[in-house]
Amino acid sequence: MNVRLAGTTHQVVCINNINFQRKSVVGFVELTIFPTVANLNRIKLNSKQCRIYRVRVNDLEAAFIYNDPTLEVCHSESKQRNLNYFSNAYAAAVSAVDPDAGNGELCIKVPSELWKQVDELKALKVHINFSLDQPKGGLHFVAPNVEGSLAERGAHVFSCGYQNSTRFWFPCVDSYSELCTWKLEYTVDATMVAVSNGDLVETVYTHDMRKKTFHYMLTIPTAASNISLAIGPFEILVDPYMHEVTHFCLPQLLPLLKHTTSYLHEVFEFYEEILTCRYPYSCFKTVFVDEAYVEVAAYASMSIFSTNLLHSAMIIDETPLTRRCLAQALAQQFFGCFISRMSWSDEWVLKGISGYIYGLWMKKTFGVNEYRHWIKEELDKIVVYELKTGGVLLHPIFGGGKEKDNPSSHLHFSIKHPHTLSWEYYTMFQCKAHLVMRLIENRISMEFMLQVFNKLLSLASTASSQKFQSHMWSQMLVSTSGFLKSISNVSGKDIQPLIKQWVDQSSVVKFYGSFAFNRKRNVLELEIKQDYTSPGTQKYVGPLKVTVQELDGSFNHTLQIEENSLKHDIPCHSKSRRNKKKKIPLMNGEEVDMDLSAMDADSPLLWIRIDPDMSVLRKVEFEQADFMWQYQLRYERDVVAQEESILALQKFPTPASRLALTDILEQEQCFYRVRIMACFCLAKIANFMVSTWTGPPAMKSLFTRMFCCKSCPNIVKTNNFMNFQSYFLQKTMPVAMALLRDVHNLCPKEVLMFILDLIKYNDNRKNKQLWSAVVDYTKVDRSYEELQWLLNMVQTDPVPYIRHKILNLLTRNPPFTKNMESPLCNEALVDQLWKLMNSGTSHDWRLRCGAVDLYYTLFGLSRPSCLPLPELGLVLNLKEKKAVLNPTIIPEAGSAGTEPVNNPNNLGQMIGFQSSEDDHLLKEMAAMPPAHQLGLKRKADTPLGSPLEPGQILEKNEDSKVKLKIRFSNSQEEEEIDMDTVHDSQAFIYHHLNNLERPSTPGGFSGLHAIAGVGLISIPVPHPYGS
Repeated sequence: MNVRLAGTTHQVVCINNINFQRKSVVGFVELTIFPTVANLNRIKLNSKQCRIYRVRVNDLEAAFIYNDPTLEVCHSESKQRNLNYFSNAYAAAVSAVDPDAGNGELCIKVPSELWKQVDELKALKVHINFSLDQPKGGLHFVAPNVEGSLAERGAHVFSCGYQNSTRFWFPCVDSYSELCTWKLEYTVDATMVAVSNGDLVETVYTHDMRKKTFHYMLTIPTAASNISLAIGPFEILVDPYMHEVTHFCLPQLLPLLKHTTSYLHEVFEFYEEILTCRYPYSCFKTVFVDEAYVEVAAYASMSIFSTNLLHSAMIIDETPLTRRCLAQALAQQFFGCFISRMSWSDEWVLKGISGYIYGLWMKKTFGVNEYRHWIKEELDKIVVYELKTGGVLLHPIFGGGKEKDNPSSHLHFSIKHPHTLSWEYYTMFQCKAHLVMRLIENRISMEFMLQVFNKLLSLASTASSQKFQSHMWSQMLVSTSGFLKSISNVSGKDIQPLIKQWVDQSSVVKFYGSFAFNRKRNVLELEIKQDYTSPGTQKYVGPLKVTVQELDGSFNHTLQIEENSLKHDIPCHSKSRRNKKKKIPLMNGEEVDMDLSAMDADSPLLWIRIDPDMSVLRKVEFEQADFMWQYQLRYERDVVAQEESILALQKFPTPASRLALTDILEQEQCFYRVRIMACFCLAKIANFMVSTWTGPPAMKSLFTRMFCCKSCPNIVKTNNFMNFQSYFLQKTMPVAMALLRDVHNLCPKEVLMFILDLIKYNDNRKNKQLWSAVVDYTKVDRSYEELQWLLNMVQTDPVPYIRHKILNLLTRNPPFTKNMESPLCNEALVDQLWKLMNSGTSHDWRLRCGAVDLYYTLFGLSRPSCLPLPELGLVLNLKEKKAVLNPTIIPEAGSAGTEPVNNPNNLGQMIGFQSSEDDHLLKEMAAMPPAHQLGLKRKADTPLGSPLEPGQILEKNEDSKVKLKIRFSNSQEEEEIDMDTVHDSQAFIYHHLNNLERPSTPGGFSGLHAIAGVGLISIPVPHPYGS
C-alpha cells in the first residue's frame, strides 16, 4: 500500500546535454508535488547513479540527503559469505528506498519558509539539477568503434532496466502507483532523433542549426516507471495502415523495418475488437535498438525492441517470433502501461490479463493447435519450477515478520520486492499469472472475462481525462480486490475458492492415476491419488474432468475430488470388441478405421485422459498400456494428447512404439510440433533398442526420402518453403539423429557422415552457440580458465543481455553444485561472486539477482564449505536470526572501512556544502588517518562498515565505547550512534532513513546515516561540462 505523504501531479524532464564520447547526460527535473499531510517537511524521491548538484523548492535552495544502501549490501559482513544473511540485508536495503513505502534514495528538506504553505496543502515545485556520467544501468549507450560521425556509426542511447528502474536516469518517484502528467524535453545533435512518450509537440533547432530540442507531452497520467527514451540517427517509418503509429530503426535497416512491422495494424484491430475499447493513447511508437536489455520492453505509448527481431520476407523462423513480440508489447500497452498496479502484490493481475489477451491473439493468429501447445508448454514449465523450488506465490501478503508469516521461506531470496526476485522466478510468475486468468475464464466464461477487462479500461479512460482531479487517477490503478469485485459484479459468480487455491497460495497439484476394467460390471475403475506433502505441491479438492475414448465414441466424465476419495467408478458405454465395428467415432465427430488387434479383447477402452482441458495447474502421471498410448498418438486429434502420448512412449521402447512414431513423422496433416517431438522420442527409443534395431538409423531413410535429391541422396534439395511445417521438421531431424548412439555409446558412423555432408553443403559461418558450448565445456572439463572467462564477460561485457544470459546459463548448467566436490570450488571464486552480487551489480536489479541465483546454485544458503573456518569474526545466532560481530576482532587494513572518502561510488556522496566551515570539516576528515591506525577496537568503522562520510566523526569515550557523531551541513546539531551496539540491518536502515520527523525548533535536522548537502550559489559545485 502506498504510504507517501505527498502526491506528484506533474513532472518535467529536461535533458539538455548528451555526450556520446563521455557517455554522459546533463539535465534537470521539476516535480509538482501536493502535500497530503499538514506537517510535511521532508520529500523523498528515487535517484540512483545521478550526481545531484542543486535542489530548489519553490525557487528556494533546499538541503538534501543522498543515500543508496543498495550500492553495497553487506558492509561489515566480510568473512561469513552467508547467502541467508545477504538476502535479508538486500531486502532491507531495497525496503529502505522503496517508494511504495514512502522512502527513497534522495531526501529533501522543505525550507522552513514554505512550512506554512505546506500546512495549507498547497503545491510545491521541486527543481533538481543532475548529471549522469558513464551509467552502468538505466541508460545504455551504443557507440560502435568504427570510423565516421556519430550518425554514420549508428551511435544511439536508450533507457532500459528491470521493473521500476527509471530512477537510474533521472530523479523521480519510481513507483507504478504514482501517476502524473509529463513534459519531456531532449536536446540532441541535429543528426539525431529523440523518441519518447506521448505526443511530439514540436522540434526546435538552435540558431546554428547544430542541435534540436524535441518536446513531448504526455497528458495521460503515467507512472515514472513507464517513461522511456531512445536517441539515435533513426530512420523513420509512418505506418501505412495507421498514421498514428510510427516505427524507428537504425540506418540502412528500413527495408527490414517495413516488412517486420507490416502486420502490426492487425494486432491493433484484434485487441480493440475483443476489448471493445480503443487503444488508449493518441500515438504508438516502436523503436528497434542494438544491444537491447530484453527483446521487448513496453512503456507508455512506445515500446523498445531488439534490432535482432527485424527480418526480411525470406526469413521464415523469425516471422512468428517477431509477431509474438509485437503482440506482447501491444497487450501491455493496455494492461501494464495505461492501467498500472496499486502495489507489487497486484502485479499478477496486469501480467495475467496481458498474457491472457496475448494468448487469445495467438489462438486467432496461429490456430488452436499452436495455442494449446503453448498452454501445455507454459503449464509444464510452471509445474517443473514449482516442484523444484517449492512454489510461486502470485499474491503475497506479508505478516509481522515471524517465520510462519514469511511466504518465501523456502526460497533463497525475498519476494517482497520485484528487485529481489530471481529472474527465473519472475518469468514463472508471469507464466502462472496468465494460466490462472485462463482458469478464471473457464469458471466465468470468456464473454464475462472480456466484459471485466472492458469495465477496467472504461473506468481508467474516464479517470485519465480528469486533468485537474488527481484523486480520480486511482481508477487507473488495478488492485487484486478491485479486480475480483469487478468479476463478481459482472458475472455474479463467486470465484473466491479458485483465488484462494491458485492466487493466495503457491504450489501445484500432483496426480497419480491408474485404472482397471471390470468386465462383469462393464465399469472403468479409476484410481486417482495425490502427492501433497512434497515441496511445491498442494491438495486439490474440486471437479476433475476425465475423457474416455471407447469403441463407441469419446465420453467426458466430471469427477468430484474429495478429501479422501481415491477410487471412482465410471460406467462404460461400449461393449468389448467382440461386437466389431468398422469405424470408431472420435471426440471431434470424425470416424476412423483402426487396427484393434493390439487392444485387450475384453475391454472397450482405447485410451483415457485426465484433465484434458488443463483446468488445474497440475502434473499427471497416468498408467495405461503401451498400445493405449500408441492409439492415442495415432488417432487423438488434440495436440496436447498427442504430446502426452509421445512422452509416455519413451518408457516403451518396442517395435510397435517405433512404428507409431514413424507413422506420425510421415503424416503431413499432423501438427508440426508433434512431429518434432516424435523425432526426439524416436531417437531415445532407438538408443534403447540399439541391440535389436534393424534397418538404417532412425529417421535417415525418412529424411532422405522427404528432403534429399533422388540422384544424390547426400545432398539436400533446393529449399522449398511453401510448406512451413516441413521446413521446421527438416531442421529438427538432423538434430535428433545426432543423439543416436550405437552399442559402444558412440554416434553411428553412418549418421556422422550424414551430418557432415549436411554441414558441408550448408553455410554455418554465423553460429551463435558459443556461450552454451563454453558453459558445457566448463562443466565437463572443470576448466577454471573458461569459468573465469565467462565471469569476466559477466563483469565487463558492454551488452547487458550477454551478461545476464551467461549468468543464466551458468545457473542452469553449473560447473558444480553445493553438494559436489570440485576443484573449481575455492575461496577465490566465493569472494569473486560475493563481490559481484554485493557491490558489483548495484546498477542492474536483474543482474544482481542472477548473481544471487548462481551463488545459491554453487554454494547454497549457508557458509560455502570451501572456506576456512572463521576466526569467530561473526557469530550467527540462528534462533534470533541475527549476525553478531565479535568486538575483539580488528578489521583488516584495506577493508571497506578505509575506502577514501572522496570516492564518488561511496554509499553517501557530498553533493554541495552550505558554509566554509563544512568545507573545512570535509578537508579535515579527508586528512584523518583510518580508524584502525588510531588504535581503536571496533566491529566496524561505521554502523554498516561503510567509510566515514563528510560530517561524521568517530570518537572514543572514557568508557572505551566507540561512538559515531553525525553533523548535518545546515545545523550544529549532532547525533551520536553507539558503535558497540550491534545493529540489526533492516531495523538500522529503517530507523535512520525514516526518522525524519519535523524538529521541535526550526533549523533542526534529525540524524541520518547518510550525507547531507545543499547546493548554494556562494560555493557552487562545478558544472560537469563548464558554464
